[in-house]
Amino acid sequence: MIIILKALSDYDSAFLKYKKMDEKKKKNQINIELSDEIAEGIYSNLAIITHSHAEFIIDFVKLMPGAPKAKVKSRIILTPEHAKRLHHALTDNLKKFESLHGPIKETKPENMPPFSMGGPTAQA
Repeated sequence: MIIILKALSDYDSAFLKYKKMDEKKKKNQINIELSDEIAEGIYSNLAIITHSHAEFIIDFVKLMPGAPKAKVKSRIILTPEHAKRLHHALTDNLKKFESLHGPIKETKPENMPPFSMGGPTAQA
């Protein structure tokens, strides 16, 4: 009987610790709202990346074949730290995607027009 009580006591202690940890996790969770408009997404087939010492700017563009003009559809501004986190998250997700679906075929950017928006530029 004493052994059973001791086991129950240990179980209660473990349960209380787990419950406290669960409550801490709930406090650290963020409720993210996604509106219907944003959930639809915006198609982009070109990303133009520029940066300064304080931020990275990613412009998402919809480039139509044969059209002389393209329009920025969305702009995301990130701190360098968040840009690096995004880089790691994309790298991780690309590895997972390719492990399931095989390598992604890359086309050479030789047919792309040069872009410059005043600053260091990279294309993706």
